[in-house]
Amino acid sequence: MLLCSCGQAGNDRHGNGGLQLSEAAARQHSESEAAKDNAEDNAETEYSSAGSDTKLSVMLPARRKDLKEQILVREGYTASYNSDNLEPNWVTWQLTAAHCRGTMKRKGIEFHEDEEVPSPRADTYDYMRSGYDRGHMCPAGDNKWSMKAMEQSFLLTNVCPQNSNLNRGDWNEIETLCRSWARKYGSVYITCGPIYLNKKHKRIGKHKVVVPDAFFKVVLTLGDSPKSIGFICRNTDGNRPKDAYVNSVDDVERITGYNFFAGLDKKIQDKVERQADLNDW
Repeated sequence: MLLCSCGQAGNDRHGNGGLQLSEAAARQHSESEAAKDNAEDNAETEYSSAGSDTKLSVMLPARRKDLKEQILVREGYTASYNSDNLEPNWVTWQLTAAHCRGTMKRKGIEFHEDEEVPSPRADTYDYMRSGYDRGHMCPAGDNKWSMKAMEQSFLLTNVCPQNSNLNRGDWNEIETLCRSWARKYGSVYITCGPIYLNKKHKRIGKHKVVVPDAFFKVVLTLGDSPKSIGFICRNTDGNRPKDAYVNSVDDVERITGYNFFAGLDKKIQDKVERQADLNDW
């Protein structure tokens, strides 16, 4: 299993891209297993009111009782917001082929604080001169189908401090891949969010927004032949082949402690979450 670009170099089958599971991630793995186990039984109905799309509601990660969260239901996504870190635990959305054909533009839309979450909360000043981009979790490019959805994608509860090279490079290219899959298969379900590998974390701005060590993304398509794939990207510079970031969803679950696609039939979930081949897509 690979934690791509998130640890100390080991036997690297992708040059500098794919790295073996780091000691820090291994510690988080063991610490998070219990949290994941506690979530297994709560999966299908945990967030049944989260959004009008019942399919999306059962695709949300199972609740982790060890994390603070406030569920935020938006036009284009559902987010689990963490008031300790002032950023999302995860963001989940369904991306359809029709969504990819939207015509709404991001021009003129500013990032803005989310008044639905309590103070203190992130604002745009926290990111000024911080050295980090305001990195979308659910990207603006997936929300061109609705002006409301586009505007809500710029809420800071859908944003994490992200290395600018990653945000504008490999992370953006993975987002583009997901849109190509939505067009190819008609629909994909996506969850992404921050990863914290270390005990202490850098914080930025007056409100002390946590800087993640890495980011994950897991993608699922259903239909006649369900399949899934995971990505992990360290929050640093990088320009690597996309398969350098590929992990199985099982591996992403072990690293993050989440149970993804928790409402899927268990047999389907077990099968697709073992997959980790970009060529299958």
